Amino acid sequence: MNKNTVIGITLIGLLLIGFSVFNARMAREQAEVKRVQDSIAAAKAFEYAEQMAQAQTDSTGAPVADQDGQQTYRSTYANPFIEAAYNGGEEFYYLENNKLKIRYTTKGGQAENVLIKDYYTSDSTDLYLMKDGYSDFGLQLYTSQYINTGDLTYEKVVSTDSTLVMRLYFAEDSYIEHSYYLPADSYMVDFDVHMVNMDAHIPRNASQFEIAWNMDVPRLERGYKNEQMYSTVDYKYPGKVKKVENLGMMRGARSGGQHKEVTTRIEWLAFQQQYFSAILRAKDNFESGNLSLNFYPETDPDRRLMNCSALALVQYDPGADVTVPFEFYYGPNHFRTLKSYDYDFEKIVPLGGWLVRWINRGVIIPVFDLFGRFISNYGIIILLLTLLIKLVISPLTLKSYMSSAKMNVLRPELDKINAKYPRQEDALKKQQETMDLYRKAGVSMFGGCLPMLLQFPVLFAMFRFFPASFELRQKGFLWADDLSTYDSILDFGFNIPLYGDHVSLFAILCALSMYFSARMTQGSSADNNPQMKSMRNMTLYFMPIFMLFICNNLSSGLTYYYLLSNLIMMLQTWIIRRFFVDEEKIMARVRAASVKGAAKPKSKFQQRLEAIQKAQQEAIREQQRQQQRRR
Repeated sequence: MNKNTVIGITLIGLLLIGFSVFNARMAREQAEVKRVQDSIAAAKAFEYAEQMAQAQTDSTGAPVADQDGQQTYRSTYANPFIEAAYNGGEEFYYLENNKLKIRYTTKGGQAENVLIKDYYTSDSTDLYLMKDGYSDFGLQLYTSQYINTGDLTYEKVVSTDSTLVMRLYFAEDSYIEHSYYLPADSYMVDFDVHMVNMDAHIPRNASQFEIAWNMDVPRLERGYKNEQMYSTVDYKYPGKVKKVENLGMMRGARSGGQHKEVTTRIEWLAFQQQYFSAILRAKDNFESGNLSLNFYPETDPDRRLMNCSALALVQYDPGADVTVPFEFYYGPNHFRTLKSYDYDFEKIVPLGGWLVRWINRGVIIPVFDLFGRFISNYGIIILLLTLLIKLVISPLTLKSYMSSAKMNVLRPELDKINAKYPRQEDALKKQQETMDLYRKAGVSMFGGCLPMLLQFPVLFAMFRFFPASFELRQKGFLWADDLSTYDSILDFGFNIPLYGDHVSLFAILCALSMYFSARMTQGSSADNNPQMKSMRNMTLYFMPIFMLFICNNLSSGLTYYYLLSNLIMMLQTWIIRRFFVDEEKIMARVRAASVKGAAKPKSKFQQRLEAIQKAQQEAIREQQRQQQRRR
């Protein structure tokens, strides 16, 4: 063995001896600290037991006996500090700014009610998004036994208008602290869970807790069905994921409630009412979550809309001093307000699928906000918005009407083709000759349909925009006192299936305008085809009646838009007929195009289509020959 090896072994030995001596001293110090803590805890327990014994005596000082004649006392928790917190008295404290007034209770260290200022319910009372006894919030964790902090009483440490700090003690120097901070002019409350020396009570392999939040959302709007349709539980995955998931908006009530187990990380979750939401965001994300939603019936005596619950897992790095940051949002589902927090909260506003949502976010909302800067009357704003939309799509409307006019000019020739091929077996020949006529005349089969189809995304965008537009809430126009819900000129006091318990004047006017618009459009078209007559009758009579039933319960802002849209369409039709359409000129153009089209070479698409038609014809003929042979 050489010299270097001997030196190395000696040094290692000295290090091991030193490390052992150091560990022994640290162990003695820790044991002494624990002995002191245990002594304090034992003293607290003895003091608490004496207090409980005194509480269980009558006015003469005699013990209060149970049914067996013996005095008994059983503690719920082994930890005397937690037992004291379990039996502690409840106190209340407030956080308040110009937007919110929140009352907190020391029972669970949680918000008990939330008043949103400057807004009112449908019956003109103060708007409480959270009411007394409607919410239960707590941390669920394991120490020596299972604990839900929602059952325990915290001690107030700091209380001002903007800051509230409460603590739940596990020992003299071990506690869980809830710290709330409400900035001025904000709907967002900073919420930190601060854990001090809790590593002495929570096992090292259990560095996690669950947030259990259960909340009954009250009814705030007049129309139960609309409020129910646009209320749900939302959640968003972390990172750049743009889509926000929800528990079946617009179908939750019909399916008897919804439940979702999310096994991946979640950035935030929201209990969303139609126009207001309570949102909980974990700055370091939740690890997973179980979310549930159940609606109360319309006849609920407490006027509760739905019950929302969330059980979310929170993971943290263990240590003697741990802070887990969260944020609460209590406020309106106003698109710009939600977007200002830059957490994708605005995606809870139901603006439709990707195309419809893009139209709403990129066009409708900016234009609506622009008008809102200068005009306070939202009925006028909807009128201007409708005029602008109709003006933008007027080229498509003109093209569609011109195509319909050309089809009317060709109607006699089409009748001749129908008379020439009356049998079903000649359907392909009739179709081929009809297409040949269109080709020669320069008329597209889809000329009238395609421009109308291109307008559908705009119509769907408006259908999704108005019920989700917070700006219309409790804004009146004409006889409607709230454009966000239905207008009523007569209340029945009872419900008519599929119609409702009231009469909406906007719905009646919308149905009438739809009838006259259809009659005006069809007035110039005459067709003896039974199928076409049936379609005309459906458009003329069935659709207005259908819209009467549908619009009776829709928001009056949306129904008002449909009414304006029909009236403007009737005006456009009259202008086009009066100044743009001359049937004699159109007839001359079609005939000239027909003569030119006779020598015009067929396109490849037309050639392929004709080849397919010939193949189909040949197949039919072959089938007919086989049937004749069998006979």
